[in-house]
Order: sequence, then C-alpha cells, then structure tokens
Amino acid sequence: MLRIAPNILQTDSTILVRWFSKAACPSINKGDDIIRSCQHGSLPGKKDETFYSSIGGTPSTINRLNYSCVTECPDFSMSCAVGGFKGTISGTMRMGVAVAGSIFNQGFSGPQACQQRGFSAGSELPPHQEIGMPSLSPTMTEGNIARWLKKEGDTVSPGEVLCEVETDKATVEMECMEEGYIAKIIHGDGSKEIRVGEVIAITVEEEDDIAKFKDYTPSKSSDAEGVKKSSSSTPPKTDVIEEPGKSSDPKISNPSEAPMEEDRIFASPLARKMAEDNNIPLSSIKGTGPDGRIVKADIEDYLASSRKGAPSPVSKTKDTTVTGTLDYTDLPHSQIRKVTASRLLLSKQTIPHYYLTVDTCVDKLMDLRSQLNSIQEASGGKRISVNDLVIKAAALALRKVPQCNSSWNNEYIRQYHNVNINVAVQTDNGLFVPVIRGADKKGLSKIAEEVKYLAQKAKENSLKPEDYEGGTFTVSNLGGPFGIKQFCAIINPPQSGILAVGSAERRVIPGSGLEQFKFASFMSVTLSCDHRVIDGAIGAEWLKAFKGYIENPESMLL
Repeated sequence: MLRIAPNILQTDSTILVRWFSKAACPSINKGDDIIRSCQHGSLPGKKDETFYSSIGGTPSTINRLNYSCVTECPDFSMSCAVGGFKGTISGTMRMGVAVAGSIFNQGFSGPQACQQRGFSAGSELPPHQEIGMPSLSPTMTEGNIARWLKKEGDTVSPGEVLCEVETDKATVEMECMEEGYIAKIIHGDGSKEIRVGEVIAITVEEEDDIAKFKDYTPSKSSDAEGVKKSSSSTPPKTDVIEEPGKSSDPKISNPSEAPMEEDRIFASPLARKMAEDNNIPLSSIKGTGPDGRIVKADIEDYLASSRKGAPSPVSKTKDTTVTGTLDYTDLPHSQIRKVTASRLLLSKQTIPHYYLTVDTCVDKLMDLRSQLNSIQEASGGKRISVNDLVIKAAALALRKVPQCNSSWNNEYIRQYHNVNINVAVQTDNGLFVPVIRGADKKGLSKIAEEVKYLAQKAKENSLKPEDYEGGTFTVSNLGGPFGIKQFCAIINPPQSGILAVGSAERRVIPGSGLEQFKFASFMSVTLSCDHRVIDGAIGAEWLKAFKGYIENPESMLL
C-alpha cells in the first residue's frame, strides 16, 4: 500500500489523513477515524502559504508546506500527508466525542459537528457528515428519537436543536455543532431502540448536494462496527497511509462455521404429517412442546383459528390478545421503565438489604412549617413542605454520620464529602430521582424551590443528566401524597442507603396519671441499608440523628 502513496499524492488537491483517538468513545462509527480522500479545491504548493484546519470546531493553523508542525492537545493526534507536507496535527474533542478533522485551504469553512465522517470526493456521494446517536448518559446503550425539530432541507447552525432524544433516564435536546443542511433523516420521529453510534441523520455543506441523498441508506456493517468499536479499547497507532476506498481487513466468511440448526424446525412426526396434509408451512407455527418443538396440539390450534378467521397464535402485531377467558393488552417498555427495572433488579440481587424503622413525633415540625410558610407567603416565596424538611434533616444527619454517605467498591468504600440528596418523583413516564446538591448547606427555602423546579421538569420529561446524576443518598416519600403508613424502599445503586417516609397519624399517648393522656402526630420512616457499608449500629445512629432533627426542628436552622 505504501508503494502507491506517491501516485496518490501527485495532486496537491488530494489530502490523506488518519487520526487516532486516545480515548474510546461510545458514539464513533467505523471509519470515523479516517478521512479517506477529500478534495476541497486547489492547495497552493508554495512554501510561504498557510493552511488552516477545523478539528472538532476549533480552528488551528498548519505550518507552511515542507515544514513539520505539531499543535499540542491531549485529546487526539493525526498523521497526515498533504502534497509536500508531512507531519502530525493535534486537535480537540467536543463534548467528549472525537470528531473527524479535515485540512482546508484558506477561507474554507470546515465541519464542526460531532459524530461525523468525511467521505471520498471521488465516490458517488459528495462530502457529507453522518450524525450518530450520541451517548447522553453513563448508562445509555440505546435511545429513542422523540421528535425532530428540523426537517430535511433545513439550514442548521451551531447551537440549534436538531432533535429530542429519549435516553434511559430523560429526554435531552441534541444540538447541532456546525453549519450546513439536513440532507437525510435516517430515523424519524418516534424511532425506537437506536443503538449508540448508529447513524440518525446526514448533513452536507452545500444545498445543491441535498437531492443526492434522497435514497441514501447507511451501511449496516458500519453501524455494527461502530457500536462494537465503542466498547473496545483504543486501537494501536500506525503511520501507514491507507489507500482510500479500500478496506485493510477483508472479511471472509467460513460456511463451515455457520450454525446449521438455526433454520431447522423441530416438530413431531405426527405434527409434520398433519401440516403436510393441510398445506401448512411449519415456519408459520410457534411450537409449544419441549424446546419449542411443534406438536399435534399446535397444528390443531392453527387449523381452528384459521377456520374462525382469527389471526394465527404466532402473530406478534396485535396489542390486545384474547386467550380463552383472559383479556389483556401488552404495553411496550419505555426507556425509563427498562433502566428502572434493570437497576432495581441489580440492587436486590447484589446488595444485602436490611431495614430499620422508627416513629418520629412531628408536632413541633408542623408548627415550625406553619410559621415558615407564613413568612414565605408574605415574601412571595415557595411554600415549604414536610418533604423539604425531611430532606434537610436527612442531609444534616448524613453530615453527622458520614459512614452512611458512602458507596461500596470491591477494593474500597468511598465516603463522599458532598451531601447530594436524590428525591423520588413519580410521573406518567416513570420514576425519576432528581438530585438536590449540597442539601446540608442550603436553606429550606432554597431546597423547596429546587424540589418544585426539578419535579416539574421530571413531569415534563425534560430532565438533563446533571439534574439526576451524582446523588449520594435518596429520599422516597409515599406518606404525604398517597397516605402510605410505612414501606421499605429499594436502594438506588451505587448508593448505600434510602429513606422511606410514611404518613403522619394522630395517636393517643398515655400520660403520667392513671387517666391522663394526650394526642400527638407520629411519622414512620424506614431506612434501607447496604450491610456491606453500613453496619446495624451505624444505621441506628443515623436514624437517631435524623429523629433528633425532626423532633427538634429548630436545630436545623442553626
């Protein structure tokens, strides 16, 4: 391949670049690290000419031809050959996603959008960029397109919102990083389960190029390699210049290695005979026998449903199914439901839970709340709820007993110096846990404002990752809104504790005399602990501190 390099570089307008990312990125597609061959007009061959590059949206200057140049940056580097110029160019990464860089002559505006790929000018398609599904949260492996705010043919500018992406935790706006035109939208509104790195749209720099992408479809193999590459380590560096348009890794399939039993349909001899007599393809029947084997009853059920004109039992397109006397509807999983299910299952399977319950008298707390709300109403502030006071008391108790503000690691226990309280919020879209950062240092008025603001964002499904990530402890309250007396909550990993708050109820308290008694309001709270991190005595100590703040709320104001 090196022998043909002089022939490739005979014209100054040809540019060959290979750049290497120093950190794996989950949204880079196969070929994103190669700008195979781009023609951006004639490149001057004089020694005193200056070239410019745009890499990840950051312009940088390349030294004059025949000189080597290095622009120091820790994010990535490129080995390039441009006419008589040979050297290394370094650039930056935007939003933690390495983007394809290009070399341009003076006055040419280069691509700046993240998750893009340059293509050969010698191919049938003009230069364009493939925009991939971004990774918008640490646990995100796939996402949904809620809706596009731009349509094909629209002009886009840096900072404009292209579409709304449903992640595993929230709906996030995806912004454009460069100027251009939307040439093709691969996945439209409502597209589901798009893998991170999979191409969702194409942008071009020239309006005349839009029509050329009318029937464009991305390479499925490239998407598959892009997703596979996102979980692999950084590839080793090499200075070899690859020939444009040719793959260095020919893929040869070995027929002998293909599984032979994937297309085989297992059925009993009688079932095969009945299917043959009635001209029924076995592939259209779902077996209910051992290991999915088709048996006589499956053939009879198929024939019975065919006579009635009912759909085959194997049909998966119907949302509502009637089987015997059962009438039900299958509801598809939402992204937030999937991640909630997986994380809570992981929590119950891997975290040794234990539970501590205590009753706290809240009469003084309710009196203090009434006084504070009178002041808030007079000043136009937000009303303070019982949950706001619980959050404050929990935060102060964590500061007093920091062992509960920790998380488990196989090598160590990490004890946090920040007290960030996640608050469980139930919405029509699922369960969200926005975070109140530094709750131990904030006043009740500030906590009340943040809780109401984040709860509203959760209900609108517009939380951003910074709104729910980084919590160290969680509070879940089913008492006030739902009247639940007492319950045990599941720990939100990697945290080690969650407080379940029940409702307050009036109780009769015996007095000192024979017939003396009084009434008081008590609220039950249950602390779920990770026994790997929090011993029983430590959990009890935390509950004692929490109860002290609830029953003497004035101490929270000191």
